[in-house]
Amino acid sequence: MPGFELIGKEEKDAVNEIFDDGGILFAHGFDAIRNNRYRVREFEEMFAARIGVKYAQAVSSGTAALKASLIALGVKPGDEVITQAFTFIATVEAIVDVGAIPVIVNIDLTYNMDPIELEKAITPKTKAIIPVHMLGVAADLEKILVVSKKYKIPVLDDNCESVGAEWNNEKLGVQSDICAWSFDFGKTITCGEGGMITTNSEELFKLVREYHDHGHQYNMSLPRGLDTRRSPGFNYRMSEMQAAVGMAQLEKLNYIVEANRRNYKVYFDALYQIDHIQFRTIPEQCKPLCDTFIFALPEEKQTLEFLKLMKKEGLGTKNVPDAIEWHLASHWNHVFKHYGISKEELNIITQTSIDLLKRSVSIPVMVNYKEDSLERSANKLFKIASQIL
Repeated sequence: MPGFELIGKEEKDAVNEIFDDGGILFAHGFDAIRNNRYRVREFEEMFAARIGVKYAQAVSSGTAALKASLIALGVKPGDEVITQAFTFIATVEAIVDVGAIPVIVNIDLTYNMDPIELEKAITPKTKAIIPVHMLGVAADLEKILVVSKKYKIPVLDDNCESVGAEWNNEKLGVQSDICAWSFDFGKTITCGEGGMITTNSEELFKLVREYHDHGHQYNMSLPRGLDTRRSPGFNYRMSEMQAAVGMAQLEKLNYIVEANRRNYKVYFDALYQIDHIQFRTIPEQCKPLCDTFIFALPEEKQTLEFLKLMKKEGLGTKNVPDAIEWHLASHWNHVFKHYGISKEELNIITQTSIDLLKRSVSIPVMVNYKEDSLERSANKLFKIASQIL
């Protein structure tokens, strides 16, 4: 997720221009001294056009995007929301923060939501489904959307980790009812902290817009100080500075995706002929972001040895296993104990995911690799795999 690799002159100039235009860092008002620039609004329009949706609402983080989207979908305390065992904890935190009950299903070999387990988990209390497109690859949306339509349950895409991936020749994230995106400093494009919500539903857009800004309805016939409201909201606004950096980064997205795919191929080509490596399943309709190279070995002990040799060679991992406790629900007893689920029960619920991830190695694919350095890393991986397998 390499947006931070490309922070440079374009982002600096974009921020400096704010001060040339009056130094207004707030998205609203101060009309007389801001040189008619509303950068948050510009970023929203630019992002919506790039993704291919009607509406985009900028917010302060990907977590805020998830929560505001759940509010817009009408999820209330006591409702159930289904998501997957392998995600970042923010997905579950957003569910908890609206008072709903997180229901965890296992992942399949896409390392994303298993559609079969999804259907088994649906109850009369299920009010939303959150598939998470982890580490650059789409969940099997075709099957998930069939389940969604069958039971008339909306889908909130968590696409915080896959900006730039595609599905059926569209950008990933436009296929569901509403989608959350993240621009924190580890994401594909970054503005330090920030997020976006996209949708083709005018009503959902209005609801997230209102909720993220204290309930403001954006009644253009009234000054902001006299704006109308219909429900309480919160403050999840994005600043003009974040938006300026975000727009500069968005201009680099095509380059980032192209570089990811090119560099990913070097790793894949180095290992694909080695027997017994289980590569991630990529749905036929998905063109991945390719910012992460993830695979599994037949046994956990082999994976542990693989990781030991990687460390010896100066190679690192990404999320699996170095940050697994923040990305696998079996570690979140501090959350699930409030729902009467013990640590032992949580392990049983997520055992399929645990088993796969314990055998897995996840390697970051960066943009700014020099060709010789990338080749050396790929050769090291081949050497390690050959020793173990």
